[in-house]
Order: sequence, then C-alpha cells, then structure tokens
Amino acid sequence: MSIEVVGIFMKIQETIYLDHQATTPLDSRVLKEMLPYLEGGFGNPHSTEHAIGWRASQAVEQAASDISSLIGCDPDEIVFTSGATEANNLALLGLAHGKAPKNRRRILLSAIEHKCVLEIGRRLSSDLEFDVEVIPVDAHGHVDLDALAGAISDEVFLVSVMAANNEIGTIQDIEEISKLAAAAGSLLHCDAAQAPCAMDVSQLAVHADLISLSSHKMYGPAGIGALFARRELHHRIQPIIIGGGQQNGLRSGTLPTALCVGFGAAARISSSEEGSRVRSELAELNNKFLEQLNTLPCGVWVNGPLDTKRKHPGNLNIGLQGISAADLLASLQPSLAASSGSACTSGIPEPSHVLRAIGLDGERAASCVRFSLGKGTTITDIQEAARLIEQAVVDLIDIGLLRTG
Repeated sequence: MSIEVVGIFMKIQETIYLDHQATTPLDSRVLKEMLPYLEGGFGNPHSTEHAIGWRASQAVEQAASDISSLIGCDPDEIVFTSGATEANNLALLGLAHGKAPKNRRRILLSAIEHKCVLEIGRRLSSDLEFDVEVIPVDAHGHVDLDALAGAISDEVFLVSVMAANNEIGTIQDIEEISKLAAAAGSLLHCDAAQAPCAMDVSQLAVHADLISLSSHKMYGPAGIGALFARRELHHRIQPIIIGGGQQNGLRSGTLPTALCVGFGAAARISSSEEGSRVRSELAELNNKFLEQLNTLPCGVWVNGPLDTKRKHPGNLNIGLQGISAADLLASLQPSLAASSGSACTSGIPEPSHVLRAIGLDGERAASCVRFSLGKGTTITDIQEAARLIEQAVVDLIDIGLLRTG
C-alpha cells in the first residue's frame, strides 16, 4: 500500500480514512512550520544564556500565543503537556492534590466523559476520598441540566464536562453549565480535545476555568497537548510531573519546540475563517453520507443529536440493526478506516460507556460504528464508502451473520 501527497495531506492509497476523531492527518502547512525546528533549529527553549535558546523560546511563546487566541485566554495561562490525557490529569489530580477546600469534597462528572476523566474520578474517590458523582445525559448525550442544577451545591469542588463528545459528537451547552458552576462557587473543567474541529471555541476560556486540548485532534502533530488553567488557579495546582520547574513549576521537562510550533500552527489555522468554512462543509457532507447509509438493507439509527448545530459536524455514529460492528469493520479492511468507539479504549471487550449512558443496551451498542469525516474527506470518498459498507452488509447477511431478536 503506497502513500501519496494529496492537497495539504498525505493519504494512504486505497484506504478511505473516516476516523478523524481518533486522530487527524498532519496538515502539510503545519509540517512546513515545524521543519526548521526538526532540522537546524534544535535549541532548548529553556536555555536562557544564548541566542539559539532564545530563538527556540520565542517559537514556543508564539505557539502559546496562537493556542491562547484559539480559546480566548492569555498565553501565560497555557501549560504544554504530552496530550489531552495528561492535561486532564494535571487539571483534576493537580487541583485535588493541591489546595482543595476541606468543605468542598464533591466532584461532578458527566456520564459521557472521556475514559481518562472517569478513571481519574475513580482515583479521586478511592485515594483522596472525594465524593465523585456522575451526572446523567439525555438520549442525545446532552448533560441533564436539571440534574446538574439539583446536584450542585457549595460542597462541589469541581465540575468536569467535555465540550464535544468523542464518540457521538454531542456539543454541550458549556455557557449554561458554567453559570451553574459559578453560582455554586465551583470550578469548571472542560475536556475540549474534540472541540476545535466541532465548534467555535474562541470564547471557551471565558466560561471554563480549565480546558484540556490535543494537537493531533486538530491536524497538528501527535505527542503534544495543553492545559489552560486560569491564572489565579496556578498556585493551587500541584504538579504531577516534577523536575526542573519549567512552565512556572506546573509541568517540568524540556518542551519539544517543533511539536509546540506545530500545535500553534494548527491552532492558528483552526481559528481562521478556514476553520468555520470547513465545519460548514463537513456538516453538509455528513448529511449526504447519512442519506446514502439510510438505504442500507438493514435498519439504521443515529446516535447523538439530530440538530447539526449541537453536534460535531464530522461525526456520524450509527447503529446497524442486527449487524456486529466488529464484523463490519473487519470486512471493510483495508479499504475503509472507521471505529466502533474511542481509540483510547480499543481492545477493551465491553460496550461503550457513552452508548450505555444514552440508553442503548449491550446488543445495540455492539452494532454501532463511528464514522468521522475530516477536511480531507471528499464527496467521492463518502460515495465509495457507502458502496463498500453496503456490500459488506450484504455479504454479512448472505453468510448468516445477521442477528435477530
């Protein structure tokens, strides 16, 4: 299988890539900005006594500025991490180990948070004796605001709600959730790894106290992420990686200049007019894809919001009545790349917690496939994908793998 350069991306020939919520291809414009720091610009951004270090430091500062502009904060409120998982850990564990008030021992998490946030919640409960509670969502994945309002009180330390879901694409009403948290004096953390490709995030830092971001979910390089932490919270966060005290002591370790530069470039592109245009184009393409899949020779339903304004425009999570998602995806290889859930929990033989939270039983959840389109996806891609999926479904039915009952 060969690789060719198509437009601003490298594409693997013969494979249609519809798994952009797992990871996005590196934008060639981002790579171009990174290259000088991968080749000759090798300076340590923390070396303060010579010009090579200064240049690297300036490049990292510019990247922080680009990322801060994306979400509406100041550059010194950006802490670079290895990815959104580390950012989530720093936000929740860092605050909990830091200066959590003794009279605030409750933490509220939405039922469809990323697996790492739910795992952190278990750690906070077992090791630090916080009372961690799960807030339910409706059938489309939106946080039940009445349930949140009923649960929140002046005993709640922190609320964590992701901006855009990684499995069913639900976009939450972060502004309203922030009002409920602020009224109780609680902090709001927002896992926004999927958000830049799903929505306008330019005011997100106005509403949330902490925001986790990931470069490789927005056409930047893998291995780099960031945590926005409101400036007044910095002294309350205990670092989870200790060492030389870089980044104001919040996260030690030498920053990878090239990755920071790439992340900044990806953020700048996402916050431009191109980002808004791409989201609009993806929503239209997604609707056309669904129209074609609705003709499949099995029952089809959509998981997540029906209102495209409240959903990631590239996300299409569907259920195929009587069809095993695992069987379907296996039969599509190597022609089409999609997934049955989060790549971060792949290999775990259990139904998606997100699909269970919106009311699906184990059997129906096992019939669901997530297709996630991106800015490299074309109308030809979705037409060919629909044809491949239809043929795969027909083949599975012909060999007797259609489940009944």
